[in-house]
Amino acid sequence: MARGFNSVHLVGTVTQKPELRYTTSGLAILDINLAGTDQVLGDDGQTRELSWYHRTTVFAKQAEVLADRLEEGLPIFVDARLNHRSWEDPNGQRRSSLDLRAIRIDVLGYGPRGSDPTAADARGQARLKNALNSTTVVGNLTRDAELRYTPNGNAVTRLSMAINEQYRDRSGQDQESTHYVDVQVWRDLAEACSELKKGDPILAVGRFVTDSWTDNDGNKRYQNRIEGTRLEFLQRADGGSRQAAVPQAQASAPAASPAASPPRPTANLDIDEEFPPEEDLPF
Repeated sequence: MARGFNSVHLVGTVTQKPELRYTTSGLAILDINLAGTDQVLGDDGQTRELSWYHRTTVFAKQAEVLADRLEEGLPIFVDARLNHRSWEDPNGQRRSSLDLRAIRIDVLGYGPRGSDPTAADARGQARLKNALNSTTVVGNLTRDAELRYTPNGNAVTRLSMAINEQYRDRSGQDQESTHYVDVQVWRDLAEACSELKKGDPILAVGRFVTDSWTDNDGNKRYQNRIEGTRLEFLQRADGGSRQAAVPQAQASAPAASPAASPPRPTANLDIDEEFPPEEDLPF
């Protein structure tokens, strides 16, 4: 099994001043909503602007410090990790979410974006132009790759990954957690990785995005995933491997993240029992 790795880098603007809250044990929690617009190269060679909105959570002393600093419209850099969690809703249904837990947040200037660095959305919130949205993960497939074609003939493959990470809890005991994430890739990249099988280790690079749909009961649902721009096939533990690399996606901006490096040491806060389930829409 591949040694898990996950890293998310975002640069965007704070959409609203965050509100500090505390768990019953006194742990400070700050949820930060931010937005940006990416420049993405399409199949036709034209650049398109794709907007995104994400929430990241920061804890403890860092949360208390940032609560006084962050204001609506302020540009920030977020170094975060994907965090998968699950719970049972009031109707007894098992629910899950893929969240972002911030490791580091820095306040930025607008940089070389000219005199109009943000755009206002329908709610009047500032959304940073030429933002950053880059995710790198290493893990194993939880099922075989699923290749299909859209009505206009474009290939698309959905990959489901498990990212296993080891950490040491506050009592000094070694623990392991697993984060689940879907990765979707298109066209040549989709066809190149269509033969991947359950258990294969891969490295995926792409944008962190949110899908939305309406379920059979008319409720709006949301799911976070990775829109892949590059895949690499890792060597299996038995020494076997598939092709050394998969070509970079043609319908996306060049990947900004480097190849995976050894996982950064992170502390698990042991707050899952206290951390309340959120609404489906995280902002």
